[in-house]
Amino acid sequence: MKKITFGITAISLMLAAGCANSVRYTYDEISDYPSAVQDNIKNNEVTTGMTKAQVRYSWGGPHEVKILSPSENGKERVEWIYKKLAFFKTRLTFTDGRLTEIISNEPGTEK
Repeated sequence: MKKITFGITAISLMLAAGCANSVRYTYDEISDYPSAVQDNIKNNEVTTGMTKAQVRYSWGGPHEVKILSPSENGKERVEWIYKKLAFFKTRLTFTDGRLTEIISNEPGTEK
């Protein structure tokens, strides 16, 4: 019985942590960004064209970072991987420091 209670408690805490809306910035830090980018950060959203810093303000740091092979024209490419629970994963690809691709199996994530 204790194992079941512990398991239910652990799962509940993980789900609650996934729903937490913590602020990862001060308003002064994002005040120089365009209003659309500020809105994305405040709403914990990412869109193509955002910088790594803007994504970090919006979603926090990634769970994994992979260095990809350069683009055809030699630009730096990096992939940030965000994981939620055990089954959702979002991959963000940055080219020369700008978000260029969003691949996700999480419902409601822009693709």
